[in-house]
Amino acid sequence: MPSDSPRHENASPAPSRSPSPSPHDTLTLRALVSTKDAGVIIGKAGKNVADLRDQTGVKAGVSKVIPGVHERVLTVTGSVEAVSKAYNLIISQLVASAPSSPVSTSSPSLHTSIRLLISHNLMGTIIGRNGLKIKAIQDGSGARMVASKEMLPQSTERIVEVQGSPEAIGRAVEEIGKCLLEDWERGLGTVLFHPGPNDERGGNRRGHSYSSSYAGTRRGNGDANPRGRASPPGSPSNPHSPISSPPAANLRTQNISIPSDMVGCIIGRSGTKITEIRRLSGSKISIAKAPHDETGERMFTIVGTPEANEKALFLLYNQLESEKERRVGREAQQQAETQD
Repeated sequence: MPSDSPRHENASPAPSRSPSPSPHDTLTLRALVSTKDAGVIIGKAGKNVADLRDQTGVKAGVSKVIPGVHERVLTVTGSVEAVSKAYNLIISQLVASAPSSPVSTSSPSLHTSIRLLISHNLMGTIIGRNGLKIKAIQDGSGARMVASKEMLPQSTERIVEVQGSPEAIGRAVEEIGKCLLEDWERGLGTVLFHPGPNDERGGNRRGHSYSSSYAGTRRGNGDANPRGRASPPGSPSNPHSPISSPPAANLRTQNISIPSDMVGCIIGRSGTKITEIRRLSGSKISIAKAPHDETGERMFTIVGTPEANEKALFLLYNQLESEKERRVGREAQQQAETQD
């Protein structure tokens, strides 16, 4: 079947190695890089990225160039240790290629950074209760971490900037990766960020993958498994696009799948919660009456401006997260009562 996931330049798989890692040990970690840095990572005729795969055993690639867009997405997939080693090598390479970089990349004064893309729902796992986890990662690695408060446009990913020496960043990436795999289920339903033009036509018609396999789990290949796509208003998948103000040309359609047992918590009693999400976001949200495939998930169709859809996604995922936490708390209470 055709995939809606972003194509990657020079992203052919690394040579196979055995034994292959368990799916639950496979991490996909994405980062936002400048077009210039992407060129360094790929290298002439793809040499640098090929060498990276050979040295670490990871799959690695960079999203294609989009005219007028100065950022690209780096994707690295492999074991936690291999991914952290790959990021260490990538950052060392970027530092060495900088005109004013020191000759030695082990210089104690060396300081650089990488912008990791992390699912909004997994940020709590990395930060920890009262910030204890992120403090422990910083103390243990020697790197500094700055987590953005806002999600990136038309996605449910946020940036975590990791600052320090290449070695310190590599150590921090390893600890972050362990957190992501330990709590991978929270990443289900991540809408991946793809850089796109900011004009009114937007890059949003290119589609935004809905990942039901954030950290490469379930399928073991590390690729996001898209379960939704953005389609232009008026397309066959969206025959009833709104035609009122704002102009239809600026409207986007986004489809996302929600587990059937979570749909009720989003709709609320007598539809109060979904009505509130529609009101606050300004998007039109329709819900399929029946599951769309064997997974039992139901399709939510969101129609509105990019900004309205972004807010709708934020509110929907906040509601899902609150329900997950409520259910976990209820199960813990029931277990405690059983033990008593």
